[in-house]
Order: sequence, then structure tokens, then C-alpha cells
Amino acid sequence: MNRSDPLRVLLVEDDEDDFVLTQSMLLANGRTRFDLDWEQSYTAALDAVRVASHDLYLVDYRLGEHTGLDLVRTAWGSDPPAPVILLTGQDDYAVDMEATALGVTDYLVKGTIDAPSLERTIRYAVRQHQAMVDLRRSEERYAVAVRATNDGIWDWDLTTQRVHFSERWKTLLGYADLSSDQTAAWFELVHPDDLERLRHEIEGSVAGTSPYFENEHRIRHGDGGWRWVLCRGLVTCDATGAPARITGSLSDITERRNAEERLIHDALHDALTGLPNRTLLMDRISQCVHRGERAAAGGCAVLYIDLDRFKLVNDSVSHAAGDRVLTEAARRMERLLRPSDTLARLGGDEFAVVLEGISSAAQALEIGMRMCQTIGQPVPFERRDLQIVASIGIAHNLDGIVAPEVLLRNADIAMYDAKGHGGGRCAVFDHSMHQRVVDRMSLETHLRQAIEQRRLRTFFQPIVDLSTGAIRGLEALARWPAGEHDIPPAQFIPVAEESGLIGRLGDLVLRDACRTLSEWRSRGLVSRDVTVSVNVSVRQIMDSRLVDDVRAALTDSGLGPESLVLEITESTLIENPQAVSTVLQELLDLGVTVELDDFGTGYSSLTVLHDFPGHTLKIDRAFVDTMIDRPESETIVRSIVSLAHSLGLQVTAEGIEDSDQLNALTALGCEYGQGYHFSRPLPAVDIATMLAAPTALI
Repeated sequence: MNRSDPLRVLLVEDDEDDFVLTQSMLLANGRTRFDLDWEQSYTAALDAVRVASHDLYLVDYRLGEHTGLDLVRTAWGSDPPAPVILLTGQDDYAVDMEATALGVTDYLVKGTIDAPSLERTIRYAVRQHQAMVDLRRSEERYAVAVRATNDGIWDWDLTTQRVHFSERWKTLLGYADLSSDQTAAWFELVHPDDLERLRHEIEGSVAGTSPYFENEHRIRHGDGGWRWVLCRGLVTCDATGAPARITGSLSDITERRNAEERLIHDALHDALTGLPNRTLLMDRISQCVHRGERAAAGGCAVLYIDLDRFKLVNDSVSHAAGDRVLTEAARRMERLLRPSDTLARLGGDEFAVVLEGISSAAQALEIGMRMCQTIGQPVPFERRDLQIVASIGIAHNLDGIVAPEVLLRNADIAMYDAKGHGGGRCAVFDHSMHQRVVDRMSLETHLRQAIEQRRLRTFFQPIVDLSTGAIRGLEALARWPAGEHDIPPAQFIPVAEESGLIGRLGDLVLRDACRTLSEWRSRGLVSRDVTVSVNVSVRQIMDSRLVDDVRAALTDSGLGPESLVLEITESTLIENPQAVSTVLQELLDLGVTVELDDFGTGYSSLTVLHDFPGHTLKIDRAFVDTMIDRPESETIVRSIVSLAHSLGLQVTAEGIEDSDQLNALTALGCEYGQGYHFSRPLPAVDIATMLAAPTALI
């Protein structure tokens, strides 16, 4: 974006946190300067956009009782004066299609955006919108130019069938020596594909359909090339009302047509790779599907390609390296395709291929596997090799008629299935994949409702001192609402993470855990040294509200900070060490305790242990479960306990199921444990009953 002035951007966002996040990304990009305005309500935003003082609009899909698309529709119909980028919390194909129909330039999913990709999207949106504006202006500009040009004039006498061609007409077409006055001298020069249409329009005017006609066609120039010309004519009649002559002009519009074709090409193609974009891709899919319906010419397949770990290339090397990877991947895929196939770039690191005339799913799968292989080859860039892989989803219509947009959606679903199985592979769509997506959306909806209505339950599992059998603490665990089909945490917790609901879910568990422990203390069921543990995800730690949420939960429950233990995984510490360290220090300053959960399942970094500010680590249940039957697991557990003790850390073992495991862990010097051998996770009322009759659990 080559401009000295900052780009004026209006952000329509009802969530202040999302505004702050977007503002920080715009300020952090370092490549383009932005002047950001913010409107929080639909009404204020409507007033602001009608002033039309901004270069680009970032519009949230959810605006109270309205949507961002309502705002676009009300303000501009389907012709926004500047690029509009829609921001939404989840990928919704129907919303995407509606946005496209309203002239929205692009569609971004919150949670997947970073500063470089947002700046890139804005830059491409401005360029694409400008291309469309240029196209419209070009049409207007050339229309004026034609009227002002000294056009070639012709006059056709319908009675004698002789035509007079002006000198300008002859010069315009490169036939200065033309002496013929016959219509054949004209029509013989017209391109064969355009001649019938020209004759038809002239004959229609003579017959009285319209006295005036206008036709654009190609005509052979004296230099042997083809020129696009605009031919206008007006029929005049004699005294009896019979057509007597047609008089008109001829204008050379070759430059205009070429410019229009270039602008149309730019509007339908990706600027970086030159490939068709989503708009042109959908047209090609429609053509492929319709051809297959009209004739037994084979089926249509769509391949949806996503470059795995592409963001890592941008972040670790440069965006120039990312562009190199994209263009090289495009060239490699093109070499594998037939002339009848279409390769398109959908945006970011996503491509799509339309295969025509396929006879089987295996044929499409073979092409997809070859693409995976060729994309996986190293890409040389500035004396280094860049390595990426691709996940490819394949959908076809060999089993029946499938709408074009459904075909693309199915390929997208299959791509995510391939990515979910480790990436670097192909997956052919089947209806169970779609059902899983539907089930996933349904689960997210029910989870959101359960959180909003505070119906999620908190269970507690005792953490036992292995030397005495006394309860040292209790871990708070989220459970699905009672009275409904039970959904295990292993299913709904990942959905909460992916959908951004984990913060609200975690806050519910945190507050319930603190309140419950405080209540047990007031009833004399636990001593003051018994703690409650709550799991905290990396998303929660990166949320600026976590420290305030913890402080509020402690204040509201009257619980001292020393009674609260926050469990985090080792991968959380490594994912963003500087930011995580800052938040952990703030939590420690409050007086809460931090423990390292699921140790051994992630990076198992010695640096993590050395710099860990807590006093306890928890051995993952996967090692405890097999330590009796598998000597290597026992060796791993022994090593973890020894390493922890050498660093001054205590150890809690998770998933203790029987006395053999208990005895082995005790012999290794493990201080604490939890698992079904002591108690399964139970509702607070059942735990209270257990606490009311205290007995050693060993």
C-alpha cells in the first residue's frame, strides 16, 4: 500500500476487548499506518458510515440485535463506497455467501487473525476494491472519450445498397485506399464470430424494432490484426415512412476493451499468484457441475488445499518467504493439472482445484496425493530450504447432483478432517464428516447455552498425601449439566478452547471451586491447609482478564489466595514464555500457588522445570497407568520424580487406579496422588459427605 497518509479505518465492534485487540494488531503491523475510528453501536455506526469519510470498514457480524450485514445493507445496499471486511466469531458459509452478495470484500474469523494477516487482508481488499472502482470509472471515461473522438462515419443507402465510408473510417481501420462502396467491403472484415449478431441488430433496426442500434464487434485491421470497434447507427425513413438509409459512426475501442479485460482479470484473480480467486472458482465449479448434468462427461471433483504450518514460515522467516512458498506451491500444482482443470487461490494459505470429467474418487485422490507429495518438496529461499506440507480435502458429485457451493463446503470439511488426523495427507469427503461438523456446531451451541445459564457442574477429586492418606487438596473439574445426555470433558473442553468459550467456562469453575471450599471450611469439614486446584488453559492466561477474575473469585468467596492452586501445562509455558511469565508473576504476587500439570506429555523441557515458579508438578496418568506392566513407563516415572526432587519440587501422580501403582509410587518417593483408587470425581454434596466422616483414603 504505497501511500504517505495513514489509511482511515472505521471499526464497528460492540466488544471493547475485541476493539483493543484489533487496534493493537493494526498498530503492531509496522508496514502500513492506520488511523482507526471505533463505533460500538449499530446506530452510531450507521451515522458514521453515511458520512463516507473512511478508506475501509471493519465490521463485526454481531451488533446487538442487528448484524454487520444489516449495517451494510441499510447503509449502501450492495455497493459499498470503500472495502468492507466482515469479522465473525466462527466460520459460517451462509454468512460468507450473503456477505459476498452485499459487496463485502473479505470475511475473517476472529481467533485466526494476527497482525500480519490482518494488514495483508486490508491491503488486498483495498487493491481489489480499487480494481472494481477503476473498472467502473474506465467505462465512464471511455464513453466520454468516444463521444469526443473524431469517429469514422458511414452512410448506407438502403435503396441503392451502396455505402459511403468517410476517410476517417478508412484511416481508422487501415484501409486508406479502399474504393468499394458495397456493404460486402465492410462485412467481409468483421470477425466471423461477431458477424451474425451485427447483421441481426442492423436488420432489426431496419425492420422497425428500434431506429437506433449499437454494436461492439471485432474487425480486421489493415495490418492484419483485430480491432474492437463500437458501431452506432440510426435509421431514417422517406416521406412514405419506409426505411431509406442508415447513418452511423465507427469508433476504435480496442484500448477500452483491453483495459476492461485487464481489470476484470484483476477482479477475478489473485494478485500474488495470478490464479483465479474465489469468485471465479465458484463460476468454474458451477460450469463443471452443469456440464456433467447435461452430458455423461464424467463427474466433477473439488480439492480444498491448506498449507500446514504456513504461518510458521511468515513468523519465523519473513512474509517474502511466505509469498515465495505460495507462488511455488501454485506453480507446482499447476504442472499436475490438465488444461480443463482449474486451480484457484481462496486467500491466505488456501487453494482449491476443480477437476472435470473424473470417473472415480480414486482418480481425484491420486491427483491429491501427488499434490501433497510435490508441495512437500523443499522450497529454496535465500540460501535455505523452506519445508511445508499440505492437507487436502476432496469432494465429488459422482454419487448424485451436488450444488456447487455444497461441493466446495464438503471439500473444506474433508480438508479439516485431513488436518485433524495430523495433516500432510488427503481425505475424501463422506457424510459422516459433515455430521461431525454438525454435531460439533450443536455441541458448541449447547455448551454456550450451558455456560450462559450457569448449568455446568463442578465436580471435585481428592488429592491425597501418600504418606498419611489425608486429603491434601481437591481438584475442581467441569462436568456436563445434569439431566442431559452426558458428554465427557474430553469432548466439550476442546470445543470450549476452539470456540473461545474456555475463559467463561474457566471463570465459572474457578468461582464455584472457591465458593465451595470456603463453604466447607465454614462448616468445619476441611482444615485451613486444604487447597482447591483449578485448571487454567493458555487461552485464559493470554486473556488480560484472568488476574482480575482470580482476584474477584477470591474476594467474593472470602478465600485466602494461599488456598487456591492454578494448574497449567508445560506446553502453556513454552507457547509464549514471555507473556505467560508476566501473567504468572502477577498471579504469584496475589499469593496463589501454581502447579505444572500433565508433565511428560508435552515438550518436557528442562528449561521449563528450571524456571518454573511453582513447587509441585503432576505426572500424567498415561505413565502411571502403564508403570506396572511396562518397565519403560516405570523408568520414566522414576526419572521424573528424581528430577523434580533434585530441583526442589514435590510430585503428584494422576490416575492411580490400584494398590500396586500406589505402592510403587510411594516407594519412589512420590508425595501426593489422585485417582479412582481413592475416589472418582464427585459432586460437591458427595465430597462433603466424605469429608464429614474423615478416614484415611489409603
